[in-house]
Amino acid sequence: MSAAPLLSVRDLKKAFPVKTGLFQRIWKTAVDGVTFDIPEGKTLALVGESGSGKTTVGLMVLDLLAPTGGEVRYRGEPVNGRRGAAWLAFRREMQVVFQDPYSSLNARMTVGEILTEGMGIHRIGSGAAERLENARALLEKVGLPVAALERYPHEFSGGQRQRIAIARALSVRPRFIVCDEPTSALDVSVQSQVLNLLRKLQREEGLTYLFITHNLGVVEYMADEVCVMERGRIVERGDVERIFDAPQEAYTRRLLGSIPSLNPERRRIRAAE
Repeated sequence: MSAAPLLSVRDLKKAFPVKTGLFQRIWKTAVDGVTFDIPEGKTLALVGESGSGKTTVGLMVLDLLAPTGGEVRYRGEPVNGRRGAAWLAFRREMQVVFQDPYSSLNARMTVGEILTEGMGIHRIGSGAAERLENARALLEKVGLPVAALERYPHEFSGGQRQRIAIARALSVRPRFIVCDEPTSALDVSVQSQVLNLLRKLQREEGLTYLFITHNLGVVEYMADEVCVMERGRIVERGDVERIFDAPQEAYTRRLLGSIPSLNPERRRIRAAE
């Protein structure tokens, strides 16, 4: 008998009101009946073109957007409706790395302040000195110098900022991370470095990922299982090898065809040295 999944999504739906006149509106469906499970320590990739609904699913998983229907369960308990201490405990367990490292970090805070802010909220560490020591360890873990603590986000490159964003997510010791297009704003050479870092952290920390992306090349490198979304629905799902070797849907085949420099003999993204 297999263990219960860490995250379970069932028949998830989301519709948004759209104004059509002065006193009229219609409802536009963004997510329509999405269902999937993610076992602990694994990565599920939610892949699709812009507008497919994948980011909306991610926001509902994070409890940053209320669903119209269906439910999200984490460790068997409903995500929606948590309040007070229960919501704070959930927020510590589940973190997010956003697409744009230029806008996701507070430009007015030093890296040290960014990394210790969440520790203070969740009462991690006995005081400021211990939290600062934790921040130093986090920087080393993501491959940045300790001297970065005193600097501001604008002083770093895009890849370095994303490493800071990853360190911030790790600062509260989560078990689950939603990665929403975490490399799409980066140069290709930097993308592979960040992806390698995320895989390394998953092995070392036992993390579980929901990886949202439009790039199936990234999916093949990162994911254990893939759900392909089109117009709010999952149109194809399976393990990575099955999706890449025998895609059933024309939409999936089109996404595969859009991957630059896809080598049939060796499709895995080359790991950065």
